[in-house]
Amino acid sequence: MYQALYRKWRPKAFADVVGQSHITETLRRQAAQGRLSHAYLFTGTRGTGKTTCAKILAKAVNCQNPADGDPCGQCPACQGIDNGSLLDVLELDAASNNGVDHVRALRDEAIYSPASVRYRVYIVDEVHMLSTAAFNALLKILEEPPAHLIFILATTELHKVPATILSRCQRFAFKRIMPQDIEARLLYVAGQEGMSLAEDAAGLLARLADGALRDALSLLDQCGAAGGVIDTARVMDVLGLAGNVKTAELMGCVLRRDVQAALLLLDQLYSGGKDIAALLNELSTLTRDLLIRMTAPQGGAALLSGGYDNGMMDSLTQGVSPTRLIYMAGQLQSVSAALPLSANRRTDAELCLMRLCDESLCGDVTALAARLARLEAGGPPVQTAPAAPQKKKSPPPVQEQSQAPEAFDPPPWDVPDSLPDAPPWDDAPPPYGEPVHPKPEVKKADAPRETPPPAAPRQPSPPANGGDMWPGLVEKIKDQLTPMYWYMLDDTAGKLDGDTLVVRCGDGLTLESLNCPEVSGVIKAVAKERLGKTVAVRFVLGTADADQSGDRLDELIRQGSRYDSFTVK
Repeated sequence: MYQALYRKWRPKAFADVVGQSHITETLRRQAAQGRLSHAYLFTGTRGTGKTTCAKILAKAVNCQNPADGDPCGQCPACQGIDNGSLLDVLELDAASNNGVDHVRALRDEAIYSPASVRYRVYIVDEVHMLSTAAFNALLKILEEPPAHLIFILATTELHKVPATILSRCQRFAFKRIMPQDIEARLLYVAGQEGMSLAEDAAGLLARLADGALRDALSLLDQCGAAGGVIDTARVMDVLGLAGNVKTAELMGCVLRRDVQAALLLLDQLYSGGKDIAALLNELSTLTRDLLIRMTAPQGGAALLSGGYDNGMMDSLTQGVSPTRLIYMAGQLQSVSAALPLSANRRTDAELCLMRLCDESLCGDVTALAARLARLEAGGPPVQTAPAAPQKKKSPPPVQEQSQAPEAFDPPPWDVPDSLPDAPPWDDAPPPYGEPVHPKPEVKKADAPRETPPPAAPRQPSPPANGGDMWPGLVEKIKDQLTPMYWYMLDDTAGKLDGDTLVVRCGDGLTLESLNCPEVSGVIKAVAKERLGKTVAVRFVLGTADADQSGDRLDELIRQGSRYDSFTVK
């Protein structure tokens, strides 16, 4: 009957264990010196040698002819443990015997002395599967076992083992086996089995095993079933890794920023039955491999997944920066995490490919960094959709005096021969924003008309109240501020109080938004230009209508006081 390679080539002594010398040396010395513990806890991932070392230790403590802590493998005790006929060494699977009744039966049986060997050994595999009650039932005998009893517990999930169990055991952590150690072991086993295994194929199998020698031997067994030379192409064909070529082709489209080719290839894979989640996972794994190969070309070979050959990865990394690979890995991880809750996985995958081809589509800091990198490299900037033009308020148009008089039709009424004299230049309308003060009428008899000498143009004097010129100030202030402040300035009213321009805001939000150095600085500059002096700006809470009504009342009072000062004769 054919026996699987991982069973046939299971180590029989501590020296045969691969990649766990830090554990095997300690166990060998304990067995040689007789300094044994009553409980051991072996932890580590699958296929690293936990159960194998447990059986070797059970043979070493019961061997009739030990050699420096190693079992001889020839005595009845060693042979009985190897073939499972020795009842004093019992291997239990806690995944199927996890109830408290099973542990109680074990506890009641463990008190009896062994029948044919020195120690009764219980190997409990996957001990983390025991229930809470079973762990509690195991505590007492694990803490104070009989002198002839040894417990060897094995688990792949240490965090599930209670602390009360951990404190009663000697813990040994099995690490993942390095790819070079697995490769050497595969070449040795293949040579002993008469297989023609190429070194590159052995390296590929070692990387695919992910640190588990048992998995590597199973893969070798599968590839060697058809006979012939086992090379890289044979391994990829037998293990179904030919699909990785399509994944690498898709990655090439992404790295070349060919969105159309990437979407067409995704449609081809999707129509062929490829799962979207599996495809994104393969892209993420390939991105990780490319990043590790680029950043750690020497020592990072042991970290690769092994699904892609070196020539393919070398061609993909040409002209690609680590920054972009890190961005791609982050995008793939985010989309893969959100995929279970997606309403349309294909659409999410297509959007992900678009963002991978063009970083500017992500809309965050990465987009800005991509544009800057493209500009620094001298390439054309990424074309983005033009932003909608912002509507900016402009001051009221100033009517310019036309160069030539426009023709007009005569009015339908009679024009008198004489027109009233035009007002003198001093009576011209004041500049924009300056208040208009009425002048008293003078009788022609008392004040004979004389032609006054031409006077120099009068400089506009600053108004006494800034509220009369506030609308004009607002229009000039808007020209120097962003549109977000325009509607807030429309809800304000200004009033000059000495050297302070008091700005009343209609609500608290307007007050909080305008009371900032940016707005205050613009208001001060415009007010200084209009008033001819430097003023301070103070924002207060109050409605604009109330302030305007107050301004009109003050104006009426000032006009009334001027009329009282005249006596018309």
